[in-house]
Amino acid sequence: MVPALGALRLEELSHRHIALYIRDQLGRDRLGRDRGATTLRRCVATLSSALGDAVRQHRLSHNPARYATVPRPPKHERACWTPAEAARFLRHCAEQEDRLTNLFEVLVGTGLRKGEALALHWEDVNLDDGVLLVRHTLSNIKNTTPVFTAPKTKSSHAWVCLSPRVAAAFRDQAARQPGRDLVFTRENGQPRRPEYVLRHFHALTAETGLPRIRVHDLRHFAATTMISANVPLAMVSKTLRHSTVSTTTQVYTHLLLPAAQQAVGAIADALDNAGQESGDHIATTNP
Repeated sequence: MVPALGALRLEELSHRHIALYIRDQLGRDRLGRDRGATTLRRCVATLSSALGDAVRQHRLSHNPARYATVPRPPKHERACWTPAEAARFLRHCAEQEDRLTNLFEVLVGTGLRKGEALALHWEDVNLDDGVLLVRHTLSNIKNTTPVFTAPKTKSSHAWVCLSPRVAAAFRDQAARQPGRDLVFTRENGQPRRPEYVLRHFHALTAETGLPRIRVHDLRHFAATTMISANVPLAMVSKTLRHSTVSTTTQVYTHLLLPAAQQAVGAIADALDNAGQESGDHIATTNP
């Protein structure tokens, strides 16, 4: 944003400046590449958040970015493995004794975000009670420097239950890397870099012959599996630590159609059964 808006004083910034910025960014960035709509929406959201803070501090009378309009990027169908494919991937990792096997077990078995798993400290994991607490996420500054920051949202800072399989992965990890503060580290004890995890994941995926997906899609796998198993939506939302159940509903609407059909079907069944019972009663009392 600096090349376009950095020379303006805060009180000079207007809605017109931001509208022109959006128009220009939808064309080309400074290197002549297409600017993605998703990236642009994040830029404007960041600007709006900063300007909103300026309003709260009485440095501005209003937020000129509040009503800025950025075209929504087209929605793409979320890629997701089947349980058989996920099991095949984890089996391959285990057979290869891959150093990130336990990390992938945790991601698949809990739905944690990649940065949240990489930021886990052993003090956040309680294997006796079968829970972990998400307190941090690992992010990269300028894709070079890993830093620990707060989780994505306020609701992301929460506990997550552990299945026996995931608990076993944690115990194996503790045996592999004893005496470390972080659960998943490099050989020198430093945090695993998110970009390395992604590259390594893609390499393992290719070796296994599975469809190429993102590490974040393992979170979608967890959600899809829970919803398909008829886990109550409120519990799915709690496990994923979405801010509201409506967020879960919005993200996974396409998976909820069978459940919605089952719900209205239950109403019809209840009415049909009640009608039959009533009819049977009438038949026995009125020859």
